[in-house]
Amino acid sequence: MSPYENRYWWSNDGIRLHYRDYPGDSSKPPILCLPGLTRNARDFDAVARRLSPEWRVIAIDLRGRGDSGYAKDPMTYVPLTYVQDVQALLGELGVGRYIAFGSSLGGIVSMLLAGTSRESVAGVLLNDVGPDIMAEGLARIRSYVGRSNTWPTWIHAARAVAEANGGVYPDFTLEDWLAMAKRLYRLNSAGRIVLDYDMKIAEPFRVPGNEAGPDMWRALAVLKSVPTLIVRGAKSDVLSAATAARMAETLDDGELVTIAGVGHTPTLGEPEAEAGIDRLLARIV
Repeated sequence: MSPYENRYWWSNDGIRLHYRDYPGDSSKPPILCLPGLTRNARDFDAVARRLSPEWRVIAIDLRGRGDSGYAKDPMTYVPLTYVQDVQALLGELGVGRYIAFGSSLGGIVSMLLAGTSRESVAGVLLNDVGPDIMAEGLARIRSYVGRSNTWPTWIHAARAVAEANGGVYPDFTLEDWLAMAKRLYRLNSAGRIVLDYDMKIAEPFRVPGNEAGPDMWRALAVLKSVPTLIVRGAKSDVLSAATAARMAETLDDGELVTIAGVGHTPTLGEPEAEAGIDRLLARIV
């Protein structure tokens, strides 16, 4: 029996979007999981299985990823549109209060969501992302996003993932890389292993000056009194140690957990991350 239900909702511009719904205590705010740029709901499966059924976990496929539909207009692959999509889901579910777990891009969406309704946010986890993004990390992301590859077998895909991410997860085994490949890729109708997202999500990155979005320090300030966990990979090229420290200092109820030997992004299955998550949830009333 599956630990979750596959469910769907519609965006304001008519895209059928998908989420995994892991059951949990209805007296507690649900945990809303928002994945990174090229990731999907599968990234949070281990986290959700650990926390459910004590907590309800809603893991989202952003538009253009996983089992969510692709956008006709690729310029809607931007944070403000993702915020609108999530708001539509929250409204449909009648969720008045929630906890946001956001990895990378998902963390940016989490901060922007809080800005639209501060009283709805019971707590936040920001996984290896902050108001300032390091230039080297942004360059690395631009170097691979939207570049399509196909593989004949899952082992070939796993080896490719290991080659690209060996420095991020130096302790991963082949089994770990295979599991990661199955989160990132899917089997297409021709029997090939392909990336599980719309290659057009890269198009907004190609517009000159498009990286200048909202003032994210102002967005973070909305969380000043909200229980917040900042998780940083010690080897991250996206969230610097200085930015992470400043974030923690900015927040009245913020905690910074640094995961040794890991880059962008921690899996949230590391013992330090799990302990931090448990402390965060214990602070939420």
